[in-house]
Formats: sequence, C-alpha cells, structure tokens
Amino acid sequence: MTGTLFVVATPIGNLADLSARAIETLRAVALIACEDTRTSRTLLAHFGIATPTMALHQHNERAAAAKVIGVLREGKHAALISDAGTPALADPGAWLVAEAHRAGIAVRAIPGPNAAAAAVSAAGFAASRFLFAGFLPASAAARRKALPALDLPYPVAIYEAPHRVRETLADLAGHFGAEREVVIARELTKKFEEVSRLPLGNATAWLDERREREQGEFVLVLAPGEERSASTLDAERVLDVLLEALAPSEAAKLAARITGVPKSELYRRALERSK
Repeated sequence: MTGTLFVVATPIGNLADLSARAIETLRAVALIACEDTRTSRTLLAHFGIATPTMALHQHNERAAAAKVIGVLREGKHAALISDAGTPALADPGAWLVAEAHRAGIAVRAIPGPNAAAAAVSAAGFAASRFLFAGFLPASAAARRKALPALDLPYPVAIYEAPHRVRETLADLAGHFGAEREVVIARELTKKFEEVSRLPLGNATAWLDERREREQGEFVLVLAPGEERSASTLDAERVLDVLLEALAPSEAAKLAARITGVPKSELYRRALERSK
C-alpha cells in the first residue's frame, strides 16, 4: 500500500483563509514538500504544525520529487504546498504530481485560495469561463507578441510583478485600446488590498495616484473582447503564416483574397502583430 499525495492550497495573504481540512491534513502527513521551507515555516508555526518539511522548488524539483515519491511508496502520506495559493499553478509542483500519477499513487486536492480565481470573482465580468494566462514574457518584444492570443470573448487573468506592471498595462492599452476595461487586483487578502476596475487608458494615472501602488503582487483581469466568427479566426491563422514572409500590407491583401475577410480588418491586425 502506498501513501496519498495531498496537494494543499495555502493562504495568499490572510492566514485565516487556511481551511480546517488543510490544517488537519498538514498535521497528519509524514512530510510536507514546500516551495520555500523558510516561507512556509511562518504559516506552519502559526497553526502549531510540527510536520517535517523539505524544499521542492524549480531548481530541485525532479530530485526532490523522487524523495517524496520514496516516502509515499513506504505507505506514508505527504503534502505539497507552495509559498502561497494553489500549488502547480504558476508555481512548482506539477512534476511531483505527475510522477505520483505515473507511480499509481493516489493524489488528492485540498482546495483553497487562488489569486486568479479571487481576482476574476471580484472583477464583475459576466462570463462562463476565463483564461488563466499566468505571467506574460518579461521582455517587451515577446510580451507584445503574446498579446494577440489574449483577445478573447471572456476574461483573461494575468499575473504580473510590481517592477513590470506599469509596462504591461501600457502594452495592454496599446494593443486592446484605451477604452477596454481592466481590473487591477493588488495585494489580494493582505492589509493594503485594492481591487479597481477602470479603462486601460486610466491605468497609468491610477498607479501615479499613490507611490505604494506600484508595490506588492498583482493580478490583472482583462475584460472580455468581442465574439469572433470562425472565419475571422481562420483568417488570422492564415495571416500569421503570411506575416512570416511578407510585409503587413501584402500579408493582409493576400489573406483577404484567401479568406474573404475585409482587407482593412486584417491589415489592422497585421500591424498589431508586427509591433
């Protein structure tokens, strides 16, 4: 008999958000794999949890995962936590979970705090689904190249670091237009939490209102775009291929002839992609 791997969501700020079930689980397992044992020590000490811990992060994940699997094979239970929120979502842990499945070891989720879900719920954009985009590329060129894929008819949740949030908001405004709304969720569940919904064109002024606003952890929720027909989506795929070899005007002209979508619309999108 093997043990069970529990994937446990932990608070993203307010320690009171740790569920009773999560506390009970973390006390009962034989080992807790943490993204950073120093960070987790504060949480565990707060709840009087004395379970042994080990580090499992992006630099040692495969070696650490093998050790956790060894404990599980002995019939003992183990838990996986990240520094904050739900493990394996923009955090380490997916390799360990996959290894447990491959080994036939039971995996159980202990759900709880998640910054993306919290921000979308507080955004107020009516939709039956949303895209979790995680962190966009750090370089400006790569980030702008990634933006066309986010023009979707439902909300898009983006994580961003404080030192890049101003640039990212400016890029979003440049690509999607100043009138497109965004929700800036800052320091969720923490003392200085703010959730503001505003046009992208006003985002820079919002940051400028208070210097401390450019600090902390951010989730940006981009408002849904317009529904696009299948023909428009197919035309954009054709356009992307043509742009690899042609100038925007020529690519748009040829894509319009192939698909029947207006040249002016495709030319606008070609210019956006070539920025």
